[in-house]
Amino acid sequence: MAAILPGLSMPVFAAGDCSAGPGTARVLEVDPAGLEVGLKHFPQTLDLAEGEFVLTFDDGPSAGTTPMVLKALAAGCVRATFFLVGTRAAESPALVKRILAEGHGVGYHSQTHPMTLADMPYDKAVRDIERGIASVDRAAYGNVVASPRFPFFRFPGFGSSPQLLAYVASRKMGVFGADLWASDWNTMTPEAELDLVLARMAHAGRGIVLFHDTRLQTARMVPALLRAMKERGYRVVHVVARGAATAGAPQ
Repeated sequence: MAAILPGLSMPVFAAGDCSAGPGTARVLEVDPAGLEVGLKHFPQTLDLAEGEFVLTFDDGPSAGTTPMVLKALAAGCVRATFFLVGTRAAESPALVKRILAEGHGVGYHSQTHPMTLADMPYDKAVRDIERGIASVDRAAYGNVVASPRFPFFRFPGFGSSPQLLAYVASRKMGVFGADLWASDWNTMTPEAELDLVLARMAHAGRGIVLFHDTRLQTARMVPALLRAMKERGYRVVHVVARGAATAGAPQ
């Protein structure tokens, strides 16, 4: 059985009409310090019960597809975490602000999404990480401060190294891998992707799920996925850093 990391549960969200999805069952507070979760990358994952899933989206924001994903999540009363690429955040700051205003989590995914940071010289990889932090923070808040504004980081392609993991930890960010993914980097119909994701959810039983909000097939698939999750009794968990606010636009 996989090891799990402890967290605190917060009350469920007050929700209106969530007929289009399962709603968000609870908020899971975690300490970012030393956090390394996701069985595709690490030997441990989040403390999730059977039937609980954390929805995450990488590589955005994208003006063409991220709004479709956000619309579906809002209709299903679901909160997710978006790991943003710095160059894309700089291109679409309004979308970064919208993600936050609608109560979703934000994490960093480097500036340029190299494949992979671990294959680059260490100093160059660190610069790409730091530039990504700055771009996302500037898009969200209009300025950059000494410490990252957001508590989570995901390595592109899960390409980490002990040195880079230590560096991210020194910046007080936890690292997300995933427990299962949609394989949506492969071209397929939304229907085929839905079948694949549901089969993997049933097999895993719980976990962090990785999607890409830059993929049109995924954006078109999300509404059906949320309806199917509701029908199957699956529950969505929203992960936040301990003591962090869970909604609201940047101040």
